Amino acid sequence: VQLVESGGGLVQPGGSLRLSCAASGRTFSNYVMGWFRQAPGKDREFVASISRSGGSTDYADSVKGRFTISRDNANNAVYLQMNSLKPEDTADYYCAASTVYGTSRRSRSYAYWGQGTQVTVSS
Repeated sequence: VQLVESGGGLVQPGGSLRLSCAASGRTFSNYVMGWFRQAPGKDREFVASISRSGGSTDYADSVKGRFTISRDNANNAVYLQMNSLKPEDTADYYCAASTVYGTSRRSRSYAYWGQGTQVTVSS
């Protein structure tokens, strides 16, 4: 499956962004989807994950209550709505697809990755 992220950019602290990830190539609903991020000089970290049906989600503690992951299986897309953004949310954001059961926080569970989209939170 091929993944292409979009929606990144520069936003002020407290602002919002919505990231999108378009999938193609295989049956999108067969995959658990996740969002990860990597800040300069840091390891890639889990942000959010959503099950195949969208009925189950999981969030990193650092984004819980501010970010919302969702998916549209009819249109082969997954989204990350990011509200109340903080400077520490600045990173490259990646969507990823996995065949595991349920949801997963482990990057090794995800076989397919997009190229990333940059998010900068700064005044």
